Amino acid sequence: MLQGALAGLAAGGLYAVLAVCLTLMSRLVRVVNFAQSATGMFGCYVAVFLSVDLGLPMWLATIAGILLGGLLSALLGWIVSTWLAEADTGTRSAVTVAVLLLLISLSFILFGNKPQPFHPILDGPALTVGGVVISQVTVVTVALAVLVAVASRIVLSRTPAGVQLRALSERPTTAELLGIPAKRLSIAVWAVTGVVSTLVISIVAPSQSNDATSLAMLVVPASAAALLGGFRRLDLAVAGGLGLGLIQGAAAQVDGLSVVRYFLPFAVIVALLLWSQRKEVWDAAR
Repeated sequence: MLQGALAGLAAGGLYAVLAVCLTLMSRLVRVVNFAQSATGMFGCYVAVFLSVDLGLPMWLATIAGILLGGLLSALLGWIVSTWLAEADTGTRSAVTVAVLLLLISLSFILFGNKPQPFHPILDGPALTVGGVVISQVTVVTVALAVLVAVASRIVLSRTPAGVQLRALSERPTTAELLGIPAKRLSIAVWAVTGVVSTLVISIVAPSQSNDATSLAMLVVPASAAALLGGFRRLDLAVAGGLGLGLIQGAAAQVDGLSVVRYFLPFAVIVALLLWSQRKEVWDAAR
């Protein structure tokens, strides 16, 4: 079970990175980006196509795919910032659901509905702890999750761009009146989170179920992790992602729970939503 739990840390690191991206999107541009992992999936699929079918070197195809993921996310951000600047969070988020479905359908048309032959960027064990082997993918994804969260906190608290982003998220109209370039900053947030999402998916995809639907729906466990922090706290988003990966990995080693682990993110989302509404429910009951 310990081996399974530590193996689940690779997926947990992936969830944590995506959860940090979702949290940043919610805090800074008022969007729950349900297409967060779909843009990464599509960029990774294009990278496989460039490498396998067109013969590009793997490193060059991977970079091209990561940049494409960021470009798709930036394009979506431009659309939302241009035509839905004054819309509420629910409306802006609904657009990303449409993009999620569009990218899944487009990947089926262009690449088929079968898993793609991803070439592993990282392979082999990194270290052994108490007889349990920890892979390079696990170490890199966990480190990347922590790094992205810490870097985001530093940027938001100690740089002029970070201060402008915080002002934009809390008082968007006032920030624009003060001359803060709201549209450019918003698109930059979309682009950066798109690049980070595509990068981490390209690292983990060779060792996970990598059909288009599975990769695009990684947004579900990532949302569960982000919800632990209320889409506000980066530290809880990281903890939630890592914890969810550990639990899923451990459950995979138990015969009676191996199927339940697929439903765990949905159960966590429901439980956290109910818990977040406890005050209103209890007040109404009283």
